[in-house]
Amino acid sequence: MKTKRDKPLDINHLKSEMESISEPLESICQLPRARPENTKGLVMSSIDPDPVLIAARFGGAVAGALVSLVYLLPKSTREAAARGFAGLVTGLVFGAPTGAALAEKFAISSLLGPAETLLMGSAAASMTAWWVLGALSRIADRTGRNRPSDND
Repeated sequence: MKTKRDKPLDINHLKSEMESISEPLESICQLPRARPENTKGLVMSSIDPDPVLIAARFGGAVAGALVSLVYLLPKSTREAAARGFAGLVTGLVFGAPTGAALAEKFAISSLLGPAETLLMGSAAASMTAWWVLGALSRIADRTGRNRPSDND
């Protein structure tokens, strides 16, 4: 019993089949066909970030760390530096998604601009990182570091 696989592959036949399939798909999807002659002389546009949005992220991250400093004081300069750096980085990295999530949660996304959303998100992410690191530091102090060893 012979199947279709038993025949040798004909590359020209496969190419013609693919072209006959792709033409109706392009007309349905209305996708332009990329042609090398149409791409000559085009330059990719720049995607430099807006300085206002960078300032909003940075300002929100710093503000979040400073507000948290007032409520949950660090025990040492080292702890303050570590938590401050972590809060700053967290605010810069996670400011945009946190701001978007908070704006959606409170149904205020239509009232806020991009800079305000970034400022709010960066501050919230920075505060969260500060508080989580502070709480973990306090828990570690109580459970691990000051505990007498079992070998004594």
